[in-house]
Amino acid sequence: MTEIGPSGRRERARREQRRRRRRRAGAILGALLIAFLLFFAGLALGRALEEGPEPAAPQTLVRTLEPETVPPVTRTLTVTTDGG
Repeated sequence: MTEIGPSGRRERARREQRRRRRRRAGAILGALLIAFLLFFAGLALGRALEEGPEPAAPQTLVRTLEPETVPPVTRTLTVTTDGG
């Protein structure tokens, strides 16, 4: 097994720092991209809702019903009761 000298440790630490910076930068850029997309999607949705057709005014229909003539009764009904 070989030992890593002080210069090797420094080099490894530098590489790890560069990786962390790249990851941080990538995460920040990714978050900014997502925020940008969400912002413009919200703008597009707002405009679409704003430019949509106006709802129609409610309509009221008034109708008068004419009574029909009642046909004459053709049967006769006789009711008898006991005087009780």
